[in-house]
Amino acid sequence: MHTAAMRLQPNPPRMITVGIALALGVVGLVYAWPIDGLISIIAPITDVIASFGLTMGRELGFLCLFACPSLLAVGSLLPGI
Repeated sequence: MHTAAMRLQPNPPRMITVGIALALGVVGLVYAWPIDGLISIIAPITDVIASFGLTMGRELGFLCLFACPSLLAVGSLLPGI
């Protein structure tokens, strides 16, 4: 019987995970604290999100900011993400 505590061995997240996390962070930063000059640059992202029935606003910006480090943490603890 194995009674030793299981240890987490974090791995670096994959590059696609890091890229998605960075994109979420940038979008979240632009919309959580409205930066007028950058909102027009990431307007195509807003159009894609609108096709799913979501409107990009301050609340969704803060959600994206929260999802950024969460995705990196999950990506380092779960293999294959």
